[in-house]
Amino acid sequence: MGLFNRTTPDDTTLESASVAIDDISGDYVLDPAHTTIGFTARHAMVTKVRGHFGTYEGTAHVDTANPANSSVKVLIQAASVTTGNEQRDGHLKTPDFFDVENYPEISFVSTDVERDGTEWNITGDLTINGVTKSVTIPFEETGSAKDPFGNTRVGFEGGTTIDRTEWNLKFNAALETGGVLVSEKVKLEFDVSAIAQAPSQA
Repeated sequence: MGLFNRTTPDDTTLESASVAIDDISGDYVLDPAHTTIGFTARHAMVTKVRGHFGTYEGTAHVDTANPANSSVKVLIQAASVTTGNEQRDGHLKTPDFFDVENYPEISFVSTDVERDGTEWNITGDLTINGVTKSVTIPFEETGSAKDPFGNTRVGFEGGTTIDRTEWNLKFNAALETGGVLVSEKVKLEFDVSAIAQAPSQA
């Protein structure tokens, strides 16, 4: 079993991922059109609310032989948060949560990378609201392919759970029946498609 098993009933209906290259070492950029940076929180102690960020950029250097030489950097525009509800999205942008006017960017910069076969542990500094904390995110390689436009792509899935209050996302409201309106634990989820970059010419 992988470090991060994200199998859902819907996954069983999808075709198996392909493997076009044996060694995925190289430099990559995230493809925003085919990547999802999402999150899930529990609302009113009874249901889950899912959201994602629509605007971001990211780069990665992958070294399969020496994983510690690998690196990842992602920069997210906090104001691009969306949950499918305009009123809720507006609240998320206020100082109660992301405070996008004062902290317009969310960033993740790796500090350590480990690999075990197709499984990777990426540790890095996650900065939200001007607060930086170290988190470790398990990822699993999901495949590689050459697309119709000649791009070499690799896929990864990963995720972790954080306590949002550690990044000053502290808004909440008590429920009459006990508990709180928004869970402090938030699950971060990543479905990544990255495009290989041509080696630079000397």
